Amino acid sequence: DERLALDRLSVYTIRLLAADMVEKASSGHLGAPFGCAPLANALWGRIMKFSPRKRWINRDRFVLSAGHASALLYGMLHLTGHGLGGPYDVSMDELKLFRQAGSSTPG
Repeated sequence: DERLALDRLSVYTIRLLAADMVEKASSGHLGAPFGCAPLANALWGRIMKFSPRKRWINRDRFVLSAGHASALLYGMLHLTGHGLGGPYDVSMDELKLFRQAGSSTPG
């Protein structure tokens, strides 16, 4: 089924993006991003109602309290279009600065 293949590819993409961030930073944990990638794919891809381009009062919000999963959050913000500039910019360049002082992706 095409949908399952796309889900599988999406989960692998989320995991590899998190792995690249942690590897480049030489710091971080992969347990939460790897384990939660299927959940994040389902939430951000099918369940949550949000837009990186506009805000409205009833939009869904994703609250993350576990710092060990910050690579997952930054990766999802990037993959869902939050790398377009503005105060919540999560570009590929910012992902490369994961866990670096002064970056917008401090971990």
